[in-house]
Amino acid sequence: MNTVFCPSCEKITEIKIVKTVEDIEIKGERISVPAEFFKCLSCGEEFDDPNSKHDPLIEAYREYRRRYDLMQPEDIRTLRHRYGLTQKELAKLLGFGEITISRYENGALQDNSHNELLRMIENPSNLLAIIEKNGGFLSENKKQKLLEMLDYSIEQTTHSYLYNFLEYIGKYKSDISSGFQRLNINKLFQAILFFCENGTLKTKLNKLLFYADFTNFYYYTTSITGVRYLHYKFGPVPEKYQFYYATLQEEGTIKIEETPIFDYIGEMIYSLKAPDLTIFSELEKNTLLTIMEYFKEFNAKHITDFTHKEKGYLETQDSEIISYAYADYLQILSKES
Repeated sequence: MNTVFCPSCEKITEIKIVKTVEDIEIKGERISVPAEFFKCLSCGEEFDDPNSKHDPLIEAYREYRRRYDLMQPEDIRTLRHRYGLTQKELAKLLGFGEITISRYENGALQDNSHNELLRMIENPSNLLAIIEKNGGFLSENKKQKLLEMLDYSIEQTTHSYLYNFLEYIGKYKSDISSGFQRLNINKLFQAILFFCENGTLKTKLNKLLFYADFTNFYYYTTSITGVRYLHYKFGPVPEKYQFYYATLQEEGTIKIEETPIFDYIGEMIYSLKAPDLTIFSELEKNTLLTIMEYFKEFNAKHITDFTHKEKGYLETQDSEIISYAYADYLQILSKES
């Protein structure tokens, strides 16, 4: 039995943990989120756990952003860090109030119009145009460094066949099938480079990406990459994965070598370029590291057999999309608890 200090009894007493669902209204919409509180078994009073890190309002805001494809606080922070801008600098460039970015990064719910501007500057070409128009307040040194960095980013992507293809394959809705995230090709590619720094069999790589995205969704309500995963014979695979690996090989950022694996020929993938981890939030980086560590001793067959026991795999058919709703049943989560 749990004992804590009851503020009503003003003494240490036995309590019961009550789990429930709390309805919170956000902009006229009711959001239901899990909640829990203590009930004193001596006086019957109910009170919150003073040490709890769970805030129903924060969870409701996250759910509202997820429903309407708004950037989460950590996404805004990561975007700003990617460009090396302070909160005040980014706010001024976008025409926001001085502390607006600070408020958004600390959990305040952003306006739709502000969200669209933030989404817009995910494309470095758009930020470049804004700096050239509104960047007069920046020091000459910082402005020049920003322009050089943006020019380089644009040069790397403008003529890439990949980004043309992305226009075609990346138009699916950010719903439960993609982990309520838009397809982020850069995060996908950097995750591939991260998992293949020391060489990884393609079969295992597909599973590492699956577990990274689904684990992140379980904890933070969005996937990392926005990739959809399919039920294949050897376990879950990213949709269009053959194209992604072929593109990275063509661009010279990975090397694929055929490797004998018992009675078949496998493909070992090696990164030829260090991953850019700055594009990931701290939470996303932690997820990638956790998955890498958890499966470091698994070979391709071991991890394949492991995924075949996942509820999301067992309840889907060949080539069917595995919904992120199955993240609640991941084996690695049950083994943690």
